[in-house]
Amino acid sequence: KKYMPETREAKKARLVEMAQQKKDGQEVKSKKPQVVKYGLNHVTTLVENKLAKLVVIAHDVDPIELVCWLPALCRKKDVPYCIIKGKSRLGQLVHKKAVSCIALTSVSKEDQKDLETLASNFKAQFNDNAEVRRRWGGGIMGIKSQHVTQRREKAIQ
Repeated sequence: KKYMPETREAKKARLVEMAQQKKDGQEVKSKKPQVVKYGLNHVTTLVENKLAKLVVIAHDVDPIELVCWLPALCRKKDVPYCIIKGKSRLGQLVHKKAVSCIALTSVSKEDQKDLETLASNFKAQFNDNAEVRRRWGGGIMGIKSQHVTQRREKAIQ
Protein backbone atom coordinates (compact mmCIF):
# COMPACT_ATOMS: atom_id res chain seq x y z
CA LYS A 1 0.00 0.00 0.00
CA LYS A 2 2.74 2.46 0.95
CA TYR A 3 4.69 1.86 -2.24
CA MET A 4 1.84 2.46 -4.68
CA PRO A 5 2.63 4.95 -7.43
CA GLU A 6 0.70 8.16 -6.95
CA THR A 7 -2.64 8.55 -8.72
CA ARG A 8 -3.20 11.19 -11.38
CA GLU A 9 -5.06 13.41 -8.93
CA ALA A 10 -2.29 13.16 -6.33
CA LYS A 11 0.37 13.95 -8.94
CA LYS A 12 -1.60 16.97 -10.16
CA ALA A 13 -1.99 18.26 -6.60
CA ARG A 14 1.73 17.78 -5.92
CA LEU A 15 2.74 19.61 -9.09
CA VAL A 16 0.35 22.48 -8.37
CA GLU A 17 1.80 22.78 -4.87
CA MET A 18 5.36 22.78 -6.24
CA ALA A 19 4.45 25.44 -8.79
CA GLN A 20 2.91 27.56 -6.03
CA GLN A 21 6.09 27.25 -3.93
CA LYS A 22 8.22 28.20 -6.91
CA LYS A 23 5.98 31.18 -7.64
CA ASP A 24 6.25 32.41 -4.05
CA GLY A 25 10.04 32.27 -4.33
CA GLN A 26 10.50 29.43 -1.84
CA GLU A 27 13.02 26.70 -2.53
CA VAL A 28 11.26 23.66 -3.97
CA LYS A 29 12.27 20.51 -2.15
CA SER A 30 11.34 17.12 -3.53
CA LYS A 31 12.60 13.74 -2.44
CA LYS A 32 12.70 10.69 -4.68
CA PRO A 33 9.56 8.64 -4.07
CA GLN A 34 9.94 5.00 -3.10
CA VAL A 35 7.43 3.22 -5.29
CA VAL A 36 6.87 -0.11 -6.97
CA LYS A 37 8.26 -0.19 -10.51
CA TYR A 38 6.17 -2.00 -13.13
CA GLY A 39 6.20 -2.85 -16.80
CA LEU A 40 8.22 -5.58 -18.45
CA ASN A 41 10.81 -3.37 -20.14
CA HIS A 42 11.36 -1.27 -17.01
CA VAL A 43 11.67 -4.31 -14.73
CA THR A 44 14.07 -5.96 -17.21
CA THR A 45 16.32 -2.91 -17.17
CA LEU A 46 16.27 -2.82 -13.37
CA VAL A 47 17.21 -6.52 -13.15
CA GLU A 48 19.99 -6.15 -15.74
CA ASN A 49 21.46 -3.24 -13.80
CA LYS A 50 20.98 -5.13 -10.50
CA LEU A 51 18.85 -2.30 -9.10
CA ALA A 52 15.85 -4.51 -8.34
CA LYS A 53 15.75 -5.94 -4.82
CA LEU A 54 12.75 -8.21 -5.49
CA VAL A 55 10.85 -9.13 -8.66
CA VAL A 56 7.26 -10.43 -8.65
CA ILE A 57 6.01 -12.14 -11.82
CA ALA A 58 2.37 -12.97 -12.66
CA HIS A 59 1.59 -16.57 -13.65
CA ASP A 60 -1.15 -15.87 -16.21
CA VAL A 61 0.64 -13.58 -18.66
CA ASP A 62 -0.55 -14.20 -22.20
CA PRO A 63 1.47 -14.92 -24.32
CA ILE A 64 3.70 -16.57 -21.71
CA GLU A 65 6.78 -16.00 -23.90
CA LEU A 66 6.77 -12.39 -22.67
CA VAL A 67 7.97 -13.38 -19.20
CA CYS A 68 9.24 -16.98 -19.48
CA TRP A 69 12.87 -15.81 -19.69
CA LEU A 70 12.63 -13.45 -16.71
CA PRO A 71 13.30 -16.09 -13.99
CA ALA A 72 16.48 -17.14 -15.83
CA LEU A 73 17.64 -13.52 -15.98
CA CYS A 74 16.87 -13.05 -12.27
CA ARG A 75 18.87 -16.20 -11.44
CA LYS A 76 21.79 -15.01 -13.56
CA LYS A 77 21.84 -11.55 -11.98
CA ASP A 78 21.17 -12.98 -8.49
CA VAL A 79 17.93 -11.05 -7.97
CA PRO A 80 15.26 -12.77 -5.85
CA TYR A 81 12.02 -13.37 -7.72
CA CYS A 82 8.67 -15.05 -7.12
CA ILE A 83 5.73 -16.08 -9.23
CA ILE A 84 2.24 -15.29 -7.97
CA LYS A 85 -1.30 -15.95 -9.11
CA GLY A 86 -2.97 -13.28 -11.17
CA LYS A 87 -1.74 -10.36 -13.20
CA SER A 88 -4.81 -8.46 -12.01
CA ARG A 89 -3.54 -8.63 -8.40
CA LEU A 90 -0.32 -6.98 -9.50
CA GLY A 91 -2.34 -4.44 -11.47
CA GLN A 92 -4.21 -3.39 -8.33
CA LEU A 93 -0.89 -2.44 -6.72
CA VAL A 94 -0.15 0.13 -9.41
CA HIS A 95 -3.64 1.42 -10.36
CA LYS A 96 -3.80 -0.58 -13.61
CA LYS A 97 -6.03 -3.37 -14.87
CA ALA A 98 -3.25 -5.93 -15.25
CA VAL A 99 0.54 -5.92 -14.89
CA SER A 100 2.87 -8.76 -15.93
CA CYS A 101 5.62 -8.06 -13.39
CA ILE A 102 6.70 -5.57 -10.75
CA ALA A 103 9.98 -4.81 -9.02
CA LEU A 104 10.89 -3.28 -5.67
CA THR A 105 14.03 -1.16 -5.83
CA SER A 106 14.09 0.55 -2.45
CA VAL A 107 12.04 0.47 0.71
CA SER A 108 11.90 2.59 3.84
CA LYS A 109 14.06 1.77 6.86
CA GLU A 110 11.26 0.14 8.88
CA ASP A 111 10.40 -2.26 6.02
CA GLN A 112 14.00 -3.22 5.21
CA LYS A 113 13.95 -6.28 7.51
CA ASP A 114 10.69 -7.55 5.98
CA LEU A 115 12.12 -7.17 2.49
CA GLU A 116 15.25 -9.11 3.46
CA THR A 117 13.24 -12.00 4.93
CA LEU A 118 10.99 -12.10 1.85
CA ALA A 119 14.00 -11.99 -0.45
CA SER A 120 15.76 -14.82 1.38
CA ASN A 121 12.60 -16.96 1.38
CA PHE A 122 11.96 -16.39 -2.32
CA LYS A 123 15.61 -17.03 -3.10
CA ALA A 124 15.36 -20.43 -1.42
CA GLN A 125 12.00 -21.27 -3.03
CA PHE A 126 12.61 -20.05 -6.57
CA ASN A 127 16.20 -18.98 -7.34
CA ASP A 128 18.09 -21.84 -5.70
CA ASN A 129 15.47 -24.54 -6.30
CA ALA A 130 16.76 -26.79 -9.09
CA GLU A 131 13.54 -28.86 -9.07
CA VAL A 132 11.56 -25.92 -10.45
CA ARG A 133 13.84 -25.74 -13.48
CA ARG A 134 14.09 -29.48 -14.16
CA ARG A 135 10.42 -30.36 -14.29
CA TRP A 136 9.41 -30.04 -17.95
CA GLY A 137 6.62 -32.01 -19.56
CA GLY A 138 4.84 -35.10 -18.28
CA GLY A 139 7.28 -37.70 -19.60
CA ILE A 140 4.56 -39.26 -21.77
CA MET A 141 5.67 -40.11 -25.27
CA GLY A 142 3.48 -39.95 -28.34
CA ILE A 143 2.12 -43.15 -29.94
CA LYS A 144 4.80 -43.26 -32.66
CA SER A 145 7.61 -42.83 -30.16
CA GLN A 146 6.14 -45.59 -27.98
CA HIS A 147 6.10 -47.99 -30.95
CA VAL A 148 9.68 -47.08 -31.89
CA THR A 149 10.93 -47.77 -28.35
CA GLN A 150 9.00 -51.07 -28.27
CA ARG A 151 10.64 -52.10 -31.55
CA ARG A 152 14.07 -51.22 -30.17
CA GLU A 153 13.43 -53.31 -27.04
CA LYS A 154 12.36 -56.28 -29.19
CA ALA A 155 15.44 -55.89 -31.36
CA ILE A 156 17.68 -55.89 -28.29
CA GLN A 157 16.10 -59.11 -26.96
